[in-house]
Amino acid sequence: MGKAVGRWDFEWVYNEQPHTWRRKEILAKYPEIKSLMGHDPQLKWVVSGMVLTQLLACYMVHELSWKWVLFWAYAFGGCINHSLTLAIHDISHNVAFGTKRARWNRWFAMFANLPIGLPYSASFKKYHIDHHRYLGGDGLDVDIPTDIEGWFFCTPARKVLWLFLQPLFYALRPLVVNPKPVTRLEMLNAVVQFVVDIIIYYFWGLKPIVYLIAGSILCMGLHPISGHFIAEHYMFMKGHETYSYYGPLNLITFNVGYHMEHHDFPSIPGSKLPEVKRIAAEYYDSLPQHTSWMRVLWDFVFEDTIGPYARIKRQYKLGKKE
Repeated sequence: MGKAVGRWDFEWVYNEQPHTWRRKEILAKYPEIKSLMGHDPQLKWVVSGMVLTQLLACYMVHELSWKWVLFWAYAFGGCINHSLTLAIHDISHNVAFGTKRARWNRWFAMFANLPIGLPYSASFKKYHIDHHRYLGGDGLDVDIPTDIEGWFFCTPARKVLWLFLQPLFYALRPLVVNPKPVTRLEMLNAVVQFVVDIIIYYFWGLKPIVYLIAGSILCMGLHPISGHFIAEHYMFMKGHETYSYYGPLNLITFNVGYHMEHHDFPSIPGSKLPEVKRIAAEYYDSLPQHTSWMRVLWDFVFEDTIGPYARIKRQYKLGKKE
């Protein structure tokens, strides 16, 4: 458990991200894919059902013992909350109500945020744009671990700890890598979230709050669903920086596994990404893909060549001036 990984730096490249040219090629060959762009009319109902389920769960856990509160937080509530973070990811691309109602999407993302327990949606939107525009960008893409993470979390035991602490790194890394001013939307997100938390606490006490927040933290850390964090962009095969997963967990994660397709066409809702793959199959079938998020986590921990440094990075000349 003490052997260090074999990488001591990121994989630096000097070409543009592959999604730009692949998008152009696919649209030139299959212009009908444009018809898939737009909003998903079912998304708002699915998300609303998930939020209401969690509010009902808050009532149901408020009299349970603490061990069962934590059990259900990990086994049930956290799975829903993790799925809601991926719904927020979809909503950040304006697919809940369309680009013409961008503000509605921001408000609805705050609604989807409520069971997570901590304000998340507005900050995610602010940084996720950069992740698409500057994929792998040094000092721009906050999805990439810092040098300290790459240097320290270099043994199997430390990588397990890094996976467990992943929510903390995702929350703090933007403040170090690419700090931005706090927006009014973020302040509103925080106010709405904490008011709802206080209301839940007033009626049902502390246990539902712990159920929500613990579930969010635990299931974004060392949990089978969180394998998608590693699967999406960690370099399991040299030169490839984005990978898809087409397995059954897509059913509860808004098809986030279709990640190559998503980066090629971020304005297409997750529910329609399988159709992108079907239409343009020759562009995706031959690319490396994952078959199990559990296997991804296992390989990340025990493969010497994979760790926080196993990411492709590039410099963007315009940088933060854009």
